[in-house]
Amino acid sequence: MHRRWIALAIALTFSGMTHAHDTPKTSSAAATQAAGDDENLWLDDIDGAKPLAWVRQENAKTVSRYAEGADFKTLEARILEVLDSDAKIPMVSKIGDHFYNFWRDKQHPKGFWRRTTLAEYRKDKPAWETVIDLDALSAAEKENWVWHGAQCLRPANRRCLVSLSRGGADADVVREFDLSTRTFIKDGFTLPEAKTLVSWVDDDHLFVATDFGPGSMTESSYPRIVKEWKRGTPLSSATVVYEGTPKDMSISAYRDQTPGFQRDFVQRSLEFYNSEVFLRGKDGKLSKIDVPNDAETDIEREWLLIELRTAWTVGGKTYPSGALLASKFDDFMAGKRDLTVLFTPDEHSSLAGHSWTRHHLILNVMRDVVSQIQVLTPADKGPWKSEPLGGAPALSTVQAGGIDADESDEYFLTVSGYTQPTTLYYGVIGQGEGQAIKHSPAFFDGSKFTVSQHFATSKDGTKVPYFEIAPNGMKADGSNPTLVYGYGGFEISLQPMYSGGVGRAWLEKGGVYVVANIRGGGEYGPRWHQAAVKANRPRAYEDFAAVSQDLIDRKITSPKHLGMMGGSNGGLLAGNMLTRYPQLYGAVVSQVALLDMRRYTHMSAGASWMAEYGDPDKPEEWKYIQTFSPYHNLHKGTHYPAVLFTTSTRDDRVGPVHARKMAARMQAMGFDAALYENLEGGHGAAADNKQSAFMNALSYTYLWDHLK
Repeated sequence: MHRRWIALAIALTFSGMTHAHDTPKTSSAAATQAAGDDENLWLDDIDGAKPLAWVRQENAKTVSRYAEGADFKTLEARILEVLDSDAKIPMVSKIGDHFYNFWRDKQHPKGFWRRTTLAEYRKDKPAWETVIDLDALSAAEKENWVWHGAQCLRPANRRCLVSLSRGGADADVVREFDLSTRTFIKDGFTLPEAKTLVSWVDDDHLFVATDFGPGSMTESSYPRIVKEWKRGTPLSSATVVYEGTPKDMSISAYRDQTPGFQRDFVQRSLEFYNSEVFLRGKDGKLSKIDVPNDAETDIEREWLLIELRTAWTVGGKTYPSGALLASKFDDFMAGKRDLTVLFTPDEHSSLAGHSWTRHHLILNVMRDVVSQIQVLTPADKGPWKSEPLGGAPALSTVQAGGIDADESDEYFLTVSGYTQPTTLYYGVIGQGEGQAIKHSPAFFDGSKFTVSQHFATSKDGTKVPYFEIAPNGMKADGSNPTLVYGYGGFEISLQPMYSGGVGRAWLEKGGVYVVANIRGGGEYGPRWHQAAVKANRPRAYEDFAAVSQDLIDRKITSPKHLGMMGGSNGGLLAGNMLTRYPQLYGAVVSQVALLDMRRYTHMSAGASWMAEYGDPDKPEEWKYIQTFSPYHNLHKGTHYPAVLFTTSTRDDRVGPVHARKMAARMQAMGFDAALYENLEGGHGAAADNKQSAFMNALSYTYLWDHLK
């Protein structure tokens, strides 16, 4: 399991509206000690009759107060219209000769996996072929299936492993599927519900990391053991490839199926930013790829790319944090350290990502959180040729990626901004500029708003960028309802993106929308993230407070008209802005949040995030963690802004217990704290577009009611 994939999953962005749980681990002595005098431990029983009865009672109160009026119903319908729109761009990925897309709309609320050809895709109204109808499958099997993707075996791309989740949890059921017949394969590879990491070896073998029984999962709730499983044999007979320890985060293995470059790899994730990657020989022997454990590696054909998170001295040279390096893979494994620098960050720029085509490497670069694209052409010796792929509109996000690195230099490129609907371009490197082939519709009139970028000065003097989307001609008189959104964790960046839902739910009403690029994120590369981990976590909250205060000082708004919202790690941000800076806000919304940092490592997948926050079971680390544990920093007699906590019973990543307990403790203290817990939906808090429309309409209605 790659760290970046996990981070992106955790960083599910709630502001854009695009989108079997575990019982909390409370049996250990450490967990019991961590509980202390917690009066709300009874809410830990996620599926218990008493806690669920309380949840339904809280849901009813919240719905009655905020979600029953005509204005709410209108907003919910308008958000659902955005989510269900047939005019949105159907983003695709290439599998074999077809381009695949998973799509939800009014007629298909659970969605369907479909495919078309490139020629058809380029048309205004492509002809699609349905591959899997999830609504029909759910009805036939009486399950609430949520799509979690498919892996197809290259190069034939006939057999696929389809992952399905019950109600949106991270845990999946895996089934083998035949693309040629569009049917699940009777007696094919099937894995029961678990947090499974699986990949193809060949037609008759899989690498499987899953729940093999007691002791086979890590304390982070991910697989500890990876095995090779042969078709037609019981899973119990699979042979061990690698076995980690319970303290590891996860173990996985995969085969690079690139023709002519097939290789097997094992990844041992020790913690979130600390992994070992091994090349596995035909004899099963493992050879470690000798790079820093916190570096990201990407192996494509003959090339090894190394993206550094900390400075690295090797071969008599020192390479800085955030740099991207290249080497011939076989030479590197043989001990040579002839590294070519492909990208070096500076105070204003960082690498947002990279993608291969057959003969080129595309770099997505951010400069002060605004996109630039470079195309590199590999050279056997010396610098790689570099040239721009094309400009971008001001304060926008441009992202480019190769379509099929095995066969072509084709690429897709998207351009998006806060008031600029997404445009999709198709091109071939070396054959002129790309052509616009898809345009997302405008769901609100962007010409009525002005987008600007500002910099606030944080407590320690750091300049923190933020984007502001405001009505044209807005008066700076402190009366504008203003919503600040943030995340600030796991090296995830918040770049300008179009959201029809935000436009309809907030901007059209006259509100100001702000996105804060605080430390903890990746806007300026690893250094920006590392400045706010563990004991330095409060830097993220100081940054967010600085942005909020700057809006007040500029008279864009005032505390009674200023609100903030965040989800997941951003929900922890929301909890800390509530408890540390209550004087700045009139209302707060905290979504699927971590809030009890004393016990977070014993709930759901919490143990996997100790590299981000620290280990509360170590007294020396709890000493600083308790300063940003919202559940422990509530005090009677303090004036807190109104707060809404939203979560999901089926969230097996963070879990609903955090929100339940925080709401219960605040209510017992006499504070205005509302709760809504969707009974399904996983960490995204919604299993389909209708649920997503409701959850988002609830959050924005709550904020508007308190801030208008």
